[in-house]
Amino acid sequence: MITDLKADLHDYLRSARAALLWKLDGISEYDARRPLVATGTNLLGLVKHCATVEWGHFGAAFGRPFRMTLPWVGGDAEPDADMWAAADETRAGIVELYHEISAHSDTVIDELPLDAVGEVPWWPPEIRRVTLQHILVHTVAEVQRHAGHADIVRELVDGSAGYSPGGALLPDGDRQWWAERRARLEQVARAADPG
Repeated sequence: MITDLKADLHDYLRSARAALLWKLDGISEYDARRPLVATGTNLLGLVKHCATVEWGHFGAAFGRPFRMTLPWVGGDAEPDADMWAAADETRAGIVELYHEISAHSDTVIDELPLDAVGEVPWWPPEIRRVTLQHILVHTVAEVQRHAGHADIVRELVDGSAGYSPGGALLPDGDRQWWAERRARLEQVARAADPG
């Protein structure tokens, strides 16, 4: 089978975006923002972060800046300000921003060849020159990684899990089945480490 590498990578990026965004569906504003692990990782922050990543990787790096700067990017911004939503930032606003930045990224990807050279200025000098292919692979990996984080955070919120709204890629099981499975895995883990 002959494939178009750029189209394949672009499809993987679109799929990762969709997997990340649907994790916000059907939950409260509080649940979208609440930190459920020690590092403060939260669903809306993951979306804001991925929007920021694409803003830099496709717009700034290839001399095609997005129509606006992001206030949480820059020297005077709080560290990791892209990993959470401030009280005055709405979920709808962050999701819309991600859609707009994604559309801008899509245009850059469509218009440039995979061997187009760009520069990610905040990366160390020895690795900051990149090709579109390199940055596309890097961004697919980044968004997929955070979609995985979102999957776990969403499971902590309300027990839902999976790659898509139907729970794709997970065994079919009701709450009782999952509780029994978890209990069995706990027993296996304890038996493996008797100390």
